[in-house]
Amino acid sequence: MRQLIAGWLIVFGIFGAKQAVAEGELLDYTVRKLNEDASVNLAEEYKGQVLLVVNTASKCGFTGQYEGLEALHAKYSAQGFAVLGFPSADFGNQEFREEAAVADFCRTTYGVQFPMFAKARVRGDSADPFWKHLIAESGASPKWNFYKYLIGRDGKVINSYASFTGPESGTVVKQIEEALAQNPSS
Repeated sequence: MRQLIAGWLIVFGIFGAKQAVAEGELLDYTVRKLNEDASVNLAEEYKGQVLLVVNTASKCGFTGQYEGLEALHAKYSAQGFAVLGFPSADFGNQEFREEAAVADFCRTTYGVQFPMFAKARVRGDSADPFWKHLIAESGASPKWNFYKYLIGRDGKVINSYASFTGPESGTVVKQIEEALAQNPSS
């Protein structure tokens, strides 16, 4: 009987914890811009936009995806779309230590113009609060660098994509276009 009660407490505790996280607005976090002192509240800055949130790394086999991410950002930004990059060294320590080096690499090597934010922890118990919330909402934790989350105009996670799924993938592009066609209140 004790095991049964303990089991129910665990089940309700887990669901209760997820619900508590899910009740807050996913984007209601203030994050610092990459290599700057300035910070931005994601909910205020990107309200009503379609977002592709990506954990990036400068020294990874998937780093070439910066090019596709920048192309998506350039193509759809006028329609209310943004790529949000969060450099992370959580997987294989494949990011520069210094944010200035990350910013310089992204800008000079790939011409990155999409918003980049301070280095982030994106997995496990040490994940930054925004990432913990994103993982709870999506039900998917990044498995490696360049894991992607598509967020609709309503601030809800639409889908997540493994690192192997490039930003130019037909599935990703189709879902971005569908999300852009949605009214935020629908």
